[in-house]
Amino acid sequence: MKKTWWKESVVYQIYPRSFNDSNGDGIGDIPGIIEKLDYLKELGIDVIWLSPVYQSPNDDNGYDISDYQAIMDDFGTMSDWENLLDEIHKREMKLIMDLVVNHSSDEHAWFAESRKSKDNPYRDYYIWRPGHDGEAPNNWAATFGGSAWDYDEASGEYYLHLFSKKQPDLNWENPKLRNEVYDMMKWWLDKGIDGFRMDVINFISKAEGLPDGPNPHNKKYGDGSQYFMNGPRIHEFLHEMNKEVISNYDVMTVGEMPGVNVEQAIEYTDASRDELQMVFQFEHMDLDSGPEGKWDLKPLDLRDLKESISRWQTGLHGTGWNSLYMNNHDQPRMVSRFGNDKEYRVTSAKMLATFLHMLQGTPYIYQGEEIGMTNIRFDSIKDYKDIETLNYYRDALNEGKSEEDIMQSIYTKGRDNARTPMQWNDEVNAGFTSGTPWIAVNENYKEINASKAVHDPDSIFHYYKKLISLRKQYEIIQYGDYELLLPDHTEIYAYTRSYEGKKLLVLTNFSDQEQVFTKPGELQFDADQVLVSNGVVASLETDEVVLRPYEAVVYLGE
Repeated sequence: MKKTWWKESVVYQIYPRSFNDSNGDGIGDIPGIIEKLDYLKELGIDVIWLSPVYQSPNDDNGYDISDYQAIMDDFGTMSDWENLLDEIHKREMKLIMDLVVNHSSDEHAWFAESRKSKDNPYRDYYIWRPGHDGEAPNNWAATFGGSAWDYDEASGEYYLHLFSKKQPDLNWENPKLRNEVYDMMKWWLDKGIDGFRMDVINFISKAEGLPDGPNPHNKKYGDGSQYFMNGPRIHEFLHEMNKEVISNYDVMTVGEMPGVNVEQAIEYTDASRDELQMVFQFEHMDLDSGPEGKWDLKPLDLRDLKESISRWQTGLHGTGWNSLYMNNHDQPRMVSRFGNDKEYRVTSAKMLATFLHMLQGTPYIYQGEEIGMTNIRFDSIKDYKDIETLNYYRDALNEGKSEEDIMQSIYTKGRDNARTPMQWNDEVNAGFTSGTPWIAVNENYKEINASKAVHDPDSIFHYYKKLISLRKQYEIIQYGDYELLLPDHTEIYAYTRSYEGKKLLVLTNFSDQEQVFTKPGELQFDADQVLVSNGVVASLETDEVVLRPYEAVVYLGE
C-alpha cells in the first residue's frame, strides 16, 4: 500500500459562518478563523477543510456560488483569505477548499447570461428543457423539496435544479463549461491551496433523456436519483479533471458522493484510475432512516453499523481509501445521534472518537465535535435557518403530519444541529460574537466550551489530542488490516487491526449498560498493553472483560 501524507493526516472541517466572528456582526469570518489556528494546531490537526467562503447570495449558506473567484463580503476579503492560507502554512497545516460545481447560484454571471435567450452562448452552461403539456420536463423531486425544475417565463423553458431553485445545475456535457471549471480550480491551486472537497460531485453526469424517476409512495414528485447519481459519464469527467488539473499538483481530493456503494467507491478511489483519492459515502449516515428518507426516524441497530463499516473497511483496503466521519455541517451532532448527550456525554463522545479514529482511513473532525457539542432544540420553527429544514416543515404540514412529529424529526436530523455557533467559552454568546449571532447559541455553552475543555486534562478535547497523536505514532492505526469481531452483538463493537506482526484490539460499548466481552481464544492481551481508554483500564488477562457504559479501550500487542 502506497504511503502518502493525506492518508496519515487528520482533517478538521470549519463551517465559517458558525466558527468565530472577529467583527461583531454575528457571522463567523476569515479573520476569526485566523484567531483560532493555534487552537487547531494544539489539537494536532494536519488539514483544514474550509466550507465555502466564495461570493454567494447565501440561499444555501454559501453552497450557491455567484463568483467562484471572490470572497463573500460576510467573511472578509481576498486579502484576508490569503492571510489565512499563509498563517495555516506557517503552522505546517494544509488547507483544502470546497469545490461546488454540480450547480452555481442563479445570480452567477453565467446563469444571468444563460437565461437571456435560447441562443445565448451561455445557454448550454445549464440544463434547459421545454415542458410537456404545461408540466415540468420530468417528475424529479428536488433534494430540498418541490420540483427539480423551475419555469423561466422569458424563454419559455425550464431549468434543472437538484437543490434549491436558486442553485441551477451546471451542464457538464458542455466542454466549454468543464474547461471553465478546470481553469478556476487551477487558479485556486496556483494560489497554494492543498486540495478540494468536492460537493455532490457524483451528480454532475445526468442520464441521457432525463427520464422520469420511480414514485413508489405516489407522492407529487418522483425519485430521479438513479439518473443523476453516478451517471453515465461520471468517470470520464473525473478522469479528465484529474488529467487536466489534479495530477499536476500534490494535493488531496475527497468527493462527496451520496448513493455510492463500495464497488463504485473502489472505482472512484483506485489510484491506478486517476480520479479521486477518497469519497464521502453516506451508507452509515442512512442507517437510522426509514423507507421515506432522513426525516423518517428509526433507531440505529448496531449490527447494521458494523456490517456497513466493515464492508467499507475491507472493500477499499489495498485499493482505495476511506474517509472517516460521523458528523459534518449536513448531519446532526454525533454524540447526540450515536452516543448519550446527557448522563454519558463525555464518556460516549470519547467512545465514538475511539471507534472512528482507530479505523483505517483519513479521519474528519467537524468543528465542536472535539469538545462534545450537542444537538439543539429550538422552541419555535422560526428559530431555524436551514432551507432544507424549513422546506420539510412546510411540506410535511401540507401532507398532514403532526407538528409534534415534524419537530421531533427536525430535533433529531436537522442540519442546524451542526450549525449553531462554536462554543469557545462561558461568556456571552459562548465567545462566538460580541453581536447578535446569525443563529442562536446552544444554551449549554456554559458547561460545554473550548476554554473549559482545553484547561481540563480529562476533557474530550485532550482525548482527541491523544487519539490524533497515536495515529501519527503508530503505522498500524494508519495502514493495518481490519477484522470485525462479534458481528451479532447488539451493544459491543469490537474489531482488530493487524500490521507487520502487531495487533490492535478495539473494544467499544455503544450502550448505557455494562457489557461483557468474551475474548476469542487466539487474542493475547493484558492490561499493560492498553494504548488508550476512556475509563478505568479494563484487564484482559482473563477470558472476559466487563465494559462499563460507553467504555472504549484499545490494546496493542504482538
